[in-house]
Amino acid sequence: MDNQQATSADTFIKGLWRDNPVFVQVLGMCPVLAVTNSAVNALTMGLATLFVLLMSNIMVSLLRNWIPKEVRIASFILIIATFVTLVDYVIQAISLDLHKNLGAFISLIVVNCLILGRAEAFASKHPPLSSVLDALGMGTGFTFALLCMGSIRELLGNGSVFGWALFADSYQPWVVMILPSGGFFTLGVLMLVINRINKRVALSNARSEA
Repeated sequence: MDNQQATSADTFIKGLWRDNPVFVQVLGMCPVLAVTNSAVNALTMGLATLFVLLMSNIMVSLLRNWIPKEVRIASFILIIATFVTLVDYVIQAISLDLHKNLGAFISLIVVNCLILGRAEAFASKHPPLSSVLDALGMGTGFTFALLCMGSIRELLGNGSVFGWALFADSYQPWVVMILPSGGFFTLGVLMLVINRINKRVALSNARSEA
């Protein structure tokens, strides 16, 4: 039982940090760079991707023994597209402005290599519970990465986070941070910091084992 709990915890935690989809695996870069010019856009896209990843993993895992291998990719895409369409309608119903800001990137969740990759590499080979944990870990890690980038870029580019002003009126925004080049710069800095932390942790573990 303890081994099962440890395995389940590792399945969830790996997506948050060790195998983070954005900072480690560098997956789904299109929305990561395109919609993270504000924290609201980043959080919405992250949660939408998390929902699609979770539901598609569940469906693929449940149907894994009935889907012929010859059409598995097409079947996975069809399942993913169904939930993306649902998310698209929900966001449109909640806020037309938000839906407009995210634009075509909502529909592009269908071809997000993170979702299709987890369906092929994990959900199609594991039972539903493990697939749920994998989806929650990877989806939360993806959302965390987008939220970090969106918050930093909005803070430096507009002086606010989630629309709340955090600096005095005299603050001069770094307009470059809300432009595409700001996305590349923020991603590079965050990846540098996280890789540095991971190296220090690995070095510390190696010393403790020696």
